[in-house]
Amino acid sequence: MRLRLNHWTMSRAFWMLWVLGTIISLSRKGALDQASSLSCDITGVCDGRSRSLNSIPSGLTAALKSLDLSNNDITYVSSGDLHGCVNLKALKLGSNGISTIEEDSFFSLGSLEHLDLSYNQLSNLSSSWFRPLSSLKFLNLLGNPYKTLGETSLFSHLTNLRILKVGNSYTFAEIRERDFSGLTFLEELEIDASKIQKYEPKSLKSIQNISHLILRMKWPVLLPEIFVDILSSLEYLELRDTHFNTFHFSEVSINNTNSLIKKLTFTNVEITDESFNEVIKVLNYVSRSLEVEFNDCTLNGIGDFDITIMDKAKQLANIETLTIRRLLIPYFYSFYDLRSVYSLMGRVKRITVENSKVFLVPCLLSQHLKSLEYLDLSGNLMVEEYLRNSACENAWPFLQTLILRQNHLKSLEKTAETLLTLKNLTNLDISKNNFHPMPETCQWPAKLKYLNLSSARIDHLTHCIPQTLETLDISNNNLNSFSLILPQLKELYISRNKLKTLPDATFLPMLLVMNINRNTINTFSKEQLDSFKKLKTLEAGGNNFICSCEFLAFTQEQQSPGQMLTDWPENYLCDSPSYVRGQRVQDTHLSVSECHRTALVSALCCVLFLLILLTGVLCHHFHGLWYMKMMWAWLQAKRKPKKAPHRDICYDAFVSYSERDSYWVENLMVQELEHFDPPFKLCLHKRDFIPGKWIIDNIIDSIEKSHKTIFVLSENFVKSEWCKYELDFSHFRLFDENNDAAILILLERIEKKAIPQRFCKLRKIMNTKTYLEWPTDEAQQEGFWLNLRAAIKS
Repeated sequence: MRLRLNHWTMSRAFWMLWVLGTIISLSRKGALDQASSLSCDITGVCDGRSRSLNSIPSGLTAALKSLDLSNNDITYVSSGDLHGCVNLKALKLGSNGISTIEEDSFFSLGSLEHLDLSYNQLSNLSSSWFRPLSSLKFLNLLGNPYKTLGETSLFSHLTNLRILKVGNSYTFAEIRERDFSGLTFLEELEIDASKIQKYEPKSLKSIQNISHLILRMKWPVLLPEIFVDILSSLEYLELRDTHFNTFHFSEVSINNTNSLIKKLTFTNVEITDESFNEVIKVLNYVSRSLEVEFNDCTLNGIGDFDITIMDKAKQLANIETLTIRRLLIPYFYSFYDLRSVYSLMGRVKRITVENSKVFLVPCLLSQHLKSLEYLDLSGNLMVEEYLRNSACENAWPFLQTLILRQNHLKSLEKTAETLLTLKNLTNLDISKNNFHPMPETCQWPAKLKYLNLSSARIDHLTHCIPQTLETLDISNNNLNSFSLILPQLKELYISRNKLKTLPDATFLPMLLVMNINRNTINTFSKEQLDSFKKLKTLEAGGNNFICSCEFLAFTQEQQSPGQMLTDWPENYLCDSPSYVRGQRVQDTHLSVSECHRTALVSALCCVLFLLILLTGVLCHHFHGLWYMKMMWAWLQAKRKPKKAPHRDICYDAFVSYSERDSYWVENLMVQELEHFDPPFKLCLHKRDFIPGKWIIDNIIDSIEKSHKTIFVLSENFVKSEWCKYELDFSHFRLFDENNDAAILILLERIEKKAIPQRFCKLRKIMNTKTYLEWPTDEAQQEGFWLNLRAAIKS
């Protein structure tokens, strides 16, 4: 029993040890997996976003400069997690589930400049977190469920803080006077006070200077109190997601009118006719030139504004820039004619109304815009007929820039004629309209210098383009060529068309800047660029460059192509030859055979000529021509019968001799043989060859028609220039038949070595056959003739 108990105890202990080891192993593996989930570069920047991490990875060192752990499942930050990150500059822990941060978690982060704790579950904020962060410049605490900004001042030690984001849209309820103490200057302060219920006076007044305040307030009940505190310290106020439907601004709320505000922006706000009157009251306290901007706003009214309030604002407010983007007016069909706001328009210099379905600017309103210099009506519904009413006589008298991009204009001629009333117009943008074919001529305002016709579906240019232009933008059209003469043009933007070559420089003598990228240009040369005498900047990337040797040499030999070619070298890619397609022009190198083809062909021709010359010399020296002719004669002879029939024998002998031995042949041998009784009939080439017949055929025919062939050998025979090579060709056929038809006569002693190698058969016969030798002794000559006659008869 005891043995069993001991065995059970040991087994239990073993299993406990195994389980414990497994847990430790898994925990180590999890830590390694988390550490390995970070992507770090050599500069110490680590990215751990969206990796499903449930804690900050361990093993972080001083080499770390930036750590992004956003969008994970981290819930707890302990004091040891970041202890080794003494050089950390940026820490991003946004969009986790962090609910607890230990007091000294950031104790070692004295170098930290950027801290993002937004959209976590921090319900209480502690000043001890931020006390060591003396270098902090950016702090984001948005979207956490705290109700206040801590029990003590959170930011009093953050003297270098420049950007601060606090609040949330559901629980943040109170801004207290101590919340921002210690902060003297902020470039940007964003407060999400959507559900704010209490604002202690002077809470924001402690910040002496705020460049940009973004304030989210669903109901602007406390806005006047806040406005009082920021009026003398704020430069730019942006209100977001605010309902001004019941807004009331009390004039007695403000005593100090020394305002620094330069810009007011309303983003995603709802406003009524009545609350618009209250907003205008706010402008009475802005003493500086003001920029007012409305983005994605809704006007729930019909334009029934209080004219007395408008007239009062006219005397105090100084609106110079008005921007309206994506304005929605649900009751637009009942809208007034805006007469009540005419009085506010006299000082406005810049107006932008984008994507707000504007189809008409009333003539009377245009005439009240007496200071207007810039007007942008992009993305609206303007057409030529209504534009004529908007640009009526005395409308926009000082207008210099007009932007009608992406409207419903169709006639370039009517548009130009309509704008003739704008005597000071210098800049016109009518891009992204769908114009009909361009007419031959148009009338434009006399001072027009800049014209934008990009993305207007233009397929050809005419003299409708004004000659006064200094800048022309015709990008993204269907142009195949550019042949306009524009003597004053300094900048030409003609990208994304179908041009195959650069424009003619003589048409553009003053051109300084040209953008011609993304066309179908194959090449350009140094001569073309040099023809533009004043050109300083050229952007020609994105074309279908043929990387020829000339083009590569021009671009690669330039000292600093990037000085003129602003998009060099990234956008200059080869399109052909196919094997270098996609390569950068700067990095492309062609073979020597392609780049020096003419020189290579010339060299090959020279080599070929030298080879031919050498072959000729060798043939001459080694009698190669003789061998070739002999081969041809042999082939010709092979096609003929081997032996002529007996009835065809016409001669007793064919005589082959050197011309220098003709005296002996013609005066001695002919006399002895042909005058003998009975006479022998000899065949001599001088006498018996058929005139006009090829000499080779004459020779072969004569041999075949002769009973014997007599060779008269001498030094003249073997050392002559062999001007009658054709006579010698007969040897080949003669010796090839292996008969005894050959009779050799030696007029003089010849060394066998002196006989040329090409007469190999002759040399063989002289070694194996008996030959007749001409005796110099006259007494022996009769015997010679007797032997010769016997040889012929045999």
